[in-house]
Amino acid sequence: MNKGLVVILSGASSVGKSPIREALMSDRSLNLFYSVSMTTRPKKENEIDGIDYYFVTHQGFAKAVRDRELLEYTEFNGYYYGTPKNQVEFLIEQGKNVLIEVEAQGVGPIKLNMPDALAFFVMPKSFEDLEKQINEIYKDDKATIQNRLNKAKMDMELAPLFKNCVSTEDVNKAAEQIKAKIFEELANRGE
Repeated sequence: MNKGLVVILSGASSVGKSPIREALMSDRSLNLFYSVSMTTRPKKENEIDGIDYYFVTHQGFAKAVRDRELLEYTEFNGYYYGTPKNQVEFLIEQGKNVLIEVEAQGVGPIKLNMPDALAFFVMPKSFEDLEKQINEIYKDDKATIQNRLNKAKMDMELAPLFKNCVSTEDVNKAAEQIKAKIFEELANRGE
């Protein structure tokens, strides 16, 4: 059995990766499984532990870092986020393709561990559109808006490092471009 493919979906903070992820996950032909991230941030009312995130304490997260259990991790707004290595390795060993959604700076550490991973950077229609979206989402929290905008600018500076970029202008078109690349990669591997 061939190993599964790791697909990384990245982009600027709040760019709108989720609709593209949902479109990809709904296509059963991709044999795609979502990698659930670990976080220290509090669980929101509608979130489910183990489905949306693995919610852990700061001590639990520090232990995971110390024990090298994460493919990548980052801090944002005082909370930590990371990709558990064991679940990704288990799935690809079973021949399953795994989708990892991370911020741009998380892609490098994953690619160091898994150089065959296929990475995509999601671009906004324009920075002005992204700024408007961030303002709408976080309208009551000026500090978070500024943090998100600053982070988005830094993330977008990494876009030229990606071979594969898609736009949020048309979610279906972006998902189709990613699917085509995944099928091309699988065909090149003889699957």
